[in-house]
Amino acid sequence: MKKYIFILLLTSFAFGQQTPASKQTKSILILGGKAHIGNGTIIENSLIYIKDGKIAGIYDGTMVKPAKHDTVINASGKEIYPGFISPNATLGLVEIDAVKASDDESEMGEMNPHIRSIVAYNAESGLVEAARPNGILIAQITPRGGRISGTSSIVQLDAWNWEDAIIKENDGIHLNWPRSYSQTGWWAEPGGIQPNKKYDEQTTEIQNFFNNAKAYAASNVTVKDIPYEAMKGLENGTKTLFIHADGEKEIIDAILFKKKNNIQKMTIVGGYYAYKNAPLLLENNVSVLLRRVHDLPILEDEDVNLPFKNAKLLSDAGVLVGLENMGDMERMQVRNLPFYAGTCVAWGMDKEKALQLITSNSAKILGIDSNYGTLESGKSATLFISEGDALDMKTNKVTTAFIDGRQISLESHQTELYERYKEKFQSGKVTE
Repeated sequence: MKKYIFILLLTSFAFGQQTPASKQTKSILILGGKAHIGNGTIIENSLIYIKDGKIAGIYDGTMVKPAKHDTVINASGKEIYPGFISPNATLGLVEIDAVKASDDESEMGEMNPHIRSIVAYNAESGLVEAARPNGILIAQITPRGGRISGTSSIVQLDAWNWEDAIIKENDGIHLNWPRSYSQTGWWAEPGGIQPNKKYDEQTTEIQNFFNNAKAYAASNVTVKDIPYEAMKGLENGTKTLFIHADGEKEIIDAILFKKKNNIQKMTIVGGYYAYKNAPLLLENNVSVLLRRVHDLPILEDEDVNLPFKNAKLLSDAGVLVGLENMGDMERMQVRNLPFYAGTCVAWGMDKEKALQLITSNSAKILGIDSNYGTLESGKSATLFISEGDALDMKTNKVTTAFIDGRQISLESHQTELYERYKEKFQSGKVTE
């Protein structure tokens, strides 16, 4: 009996990521660009010095004479931004949704705080490569599934492997809060809304798990329990508890849960109705990573523009808010993150405040603001230059990008195809 071996080459795997850039060895001066600092301020004619992977200085070019540097980049007429940050992302965990072998975003079981998404992160994912040309240079790699999905980590998007990519390892634990209601039907024919009869039972299960973890941490056991070990850090703020919840009741219950369990740092992820609880969020120092802006309302009788206004409502109330992108085709959609912020501008938010939604605010929420999120002296030189407004899909064109002072490649499978077919059409060898 003959045996045949078939080899399937998947397009996304066939085109590997560009070779990561080498460590910065020469000093760089970026001259004349309009620098958006990321904290609400702008320097119209800036001088930015980059040395040893850090911003060695940033000045108003009308006040300071530029010093000599090994490399000079003329950014006159262009815009300079801090690298954009994508929280709650599954980049590098799934390559092709329809190919099960390339999907490593979740594990079996309900309580999985010990599942570390970072060890499954594929730094050579084509989707990582596709996000960088729109200025997304940092991401929080986050697991999915279960009641407690696992532990996330934060990476920069130009690396050989996950060890090279790490910015902050094991930054937080992700808890999917139960819904107090359920909706019948399906997306094309939604049915009615009915109470979740198991809501109290499900929240009790969460509390019991936290009680057991607390008791374990206080004991002197000699045999380690890996899930309970992973819970350590929530009590002293070295880890953040990210609670995924959208409903008004769920968010209130999550805040009460934080107080009861003395959780030091907590963030609501999703937060569709968080604006209704803004005073409570502010009082308890709870931040929000707001669900995808380009979305439909949850209920059919709501303001159709509520998803566009949500960030401004929270920001105006004083809540620390960033943007995330969980949902359908979320890995492919990460590259649209800056345009979500742009939509917030179209619905009344100040442009520099909207920029903070994907730079300094997200950096604060993720606990990396000491080194990322703004263009400031002493911080990482993770930034990019665009020929236009980076929050506007019509004008944004990233020409140069740096991660920790390393000038990275902006090529991708898409740019290869563009150059290929541009040459074909320019040559006139096109048949109808």
